[in-house]
Amino acid sequence: MRPNGRHTAGASQLPALRVWAICLLLLSAVAISPTTAKAAPSQAAAQTTHVYLLRGVLNIFSLGLDTIGSRLQAQGIPVTVANFVSWSSLADEAATAYKAGRIKTIVLVGHSSGATALPDMIAKLNQLGVPVKLAIGLDSVFKTRLSTGAERYINIYIGDGPGEPVRAAAGLRGKLDNVDVRGTGVGHISIDKNEAIQRRVIAEIDAAIMRSRAPAAPVAEPGAPAAPRQARSAAATAPRN
Repeated sequence: MRPNGRHTAGASQLPALRVWAICLLLLSAVAISPTTAKAAPSQAAAQTTHVYLLRGVLNIFSLGLDTIGSRLQAQGIPVTVANFVSWSSLADEAATAYKAGRIKTIVLVGHSSGATALPDMIAKLNQLGVPVKLAIGLDSVFKTRLSTGAERYINIYIGDGPGEPVRAAAGLRGKLDNVDVRGTGVGHISIDKNEAIQRRVIAEIDAAIMRSRAPAAPVAEPGAPAAPRQARSAAATAPRN
């Protein structure tokens, strides 16, 4: 009879218990971890994209957009970071580059007043016959109505703060998503600097670029003749991006 038989048996089971504990920890980590990062866009797709990032008032409260811009540039994606008051001249610049074939995919991102300016910039680009692939607003501070559309518009706002949801006007084309992040500890001044928000913005931009195997269909300029019936039918049956 071994006086310490029970303890010996228990000790012999410890390695197996440790293995099971490690396995459970690993499985738990996988279950709660965020989704794995998707592949970055191809170099060709990245180089023919341009992301315009619009800061808010005074250029001192939206510096998280500079960080987003630097991360996009590290992927080979050209960016312009500017104050929101430049939205009209930037729209002219983007339209010129698009029509010259230097840009195929246009993405807009704005924070605070920069987010409020996005619908105006989209409307001007549409009037110039230029499509917007994606627009992302971060806590627009004024009530905003989207009358003309990007292919997708994401408005990330703080519902119990100064931010406002974006309203869709009648006849809006494109997808509008209002994402309320209240209760996450994000504030109006910090939303553009928050790591999780930055990762989401970059992931949405990467996904939009990878969907851009061909540029989005241009918006017809005011007064332009209607497309022939055959051409319209072909466009209707073509696969979407």
